[in-house]
Amino acid sequence: MKVKNSLRSLKGRHRDCRIVRRKGRVYVINKTQPRFKARQG
Repeated sequence: MKVKNSLRSLKGRHRDCRIVRRKGRVYVINKTQPRFKARQG
């Protein structure tokens, strides 16, 4: 999982990427390509 300051660019890497807020953190998750996971902060 990548840790980044901004997830806007990571969202565009794959068409199935979704931005999700969990427990005050922002995540990029991707069911079809799990290697695109990322967390903000």
